Amino acid sequence: MMLVEETTVPVLALPVAQFKDHLRLGSGFSDDGVQDAMLESYLRAAHAAIEARTGKILIERAFSWTLTAWRDASRQPLPVAPVNAIIAVTLIDVQGQETLVDPDRWYLEPDTQRPCLQPSGSRLPPLSAGGSVRIGLLAGFGPEWTDLPADLAQAVMLLAAHFYDYRHDISRSAPPMPLGVLALIERYRTVRLFMGGRV
Repeated sequence: MMLVEETTVPVLALPVAQFKDHLRLGSGFSDDGVQDAMLESYLRAAHAAIEARTGKILIERAFSWTLTAWRDASRQPLPVAPVNAIIAVTLIDVQGQETLVDPDRWYLEPDTQRPCLQPSGSRLPPLSAGGSVRIGLLAGFGPEWTDLPADLAQAVMLLAAHFYDYRHDISRSAPPMPLGVLALIERYRTVRLFMGGRV
């Protein structure tokens, strides 16, 4: 399985000005924008870390997910949430020949934790031997920063500030994820059960 981010978070969707206020950086100076690129990089790093920890896509963007077998031909869970739309389902044979699956044969089952690709009939289309399927999807809470739930937006700010505060610390003394951030994102984490254990 391979998940590919087809589009990135645009600069205008990142709250650089709000992050400056959060850090209480001075303003009104001639060099106000000198740190913008660095602040953007910390916001992106915090954004990516929280997405990785929760499995939730914060700012809406396009992804493609390729897999070589259905987990369950009657219901295929998707790897991220929330999913706003499935753009296309494409079958790929062993020679690389692509066949677009008729959208009437599948639909999106929305879910805040585990959205699914569902067949319109009893089963999803079969994959050829040695072949794969690519699912194009649009995922995220929305295209703007203001679309994020308040607790996730605050978690990104706190973690970005943590990265900023420890930017010169090359030791291992700084905790990788502050407890306040973990508390804010806990309810968004997807619980997976394997062999009776919780992951």
